Amino acid sequence: MKVYEYLLSYQIKPSVQRIAIMDYLLKHHTHPSIDEIYMALCQDIPTLSKTTVYNTLKLFVEHGAARMLTIDERNACFDGDTSAHAHFQCKVCGKITDVPLVSEEMEETKRLKQKGYRIEEIHYYYKGVCPDCLHANDN
Repeated sequence: MKVYEYLLSYQIKPSVQRIAIMDYLLKHHTHPSIDEIYMALCQDIPTLSKTTVYNTLKLFVEHGAARMLTIDERNACFDGDTSAHAHFQCKVCGKITDVPLVSEEMEETKRLKQKGYRIEEIHYYYKGVCPDCLHANDN
């Protein structure tokens, strides 16, 4: 699905800036911050401002087209993948990676729904040291 249609599917009116920001989120699974997105796109879109990036990401989150991650207390990061999954943040390099949910976590969600709860957000965060940083310390 093209980014234009993707935005329309979330009832978001596409604009040049919105298409560029969503395209960046969908292509870069690095969980970028507002600053990272701005720096990546400002060369190609000289009229882009950090305020526009912030407001656009806020709109995406409100419409369910993206998720805001607050794993790191210092930075909000954004994820274009809205499927159910967890995140792992390395305490050494700071990298955030996607982690599949295990069946126990999915079963707990089903149990809550069966008891009448309406689940609007699920946040699974793991923190530790990634394999790359562990291997770097071994050498």
